[in-house]
Amino acid sequence: MEIGNLDPNELERAAGILKAMAHPVRISILGALEGGKSLTVTEIHNILKIEQSTASHHLGIMREKGVLGARREGKNIYYSLRDEKLSDMLHCLSYCRK
Repeated sequence: MEIGNLDPNELERAAGILKAMAHPVRISILGALEGGKSLTVTEIHNILKIEQSTASHHLGIMREKGVLGARREGKNIYYSLRDEKLSDMLHCLSYCRK
């Protein structure tokens, strides 16, 4: 895919996704959801050792921008990566920082 050949709407969408991911807590959340995992906000806040309200805030931002999907089971909402290709981006970030 060549960036120059994308239409402006697609570029705007891509920029929105990158902005939604561009925070240390959000990158950590994405890492916790890699491999097809589905986790609740409680599980995420326990894994990352952050406040539940902080986890909820960041999950909401990523869900709104289409980075995360969510499904309800009873009273719980399970969050997961909307597209597993995002894992490739995380691996790239990890590789590029070395």
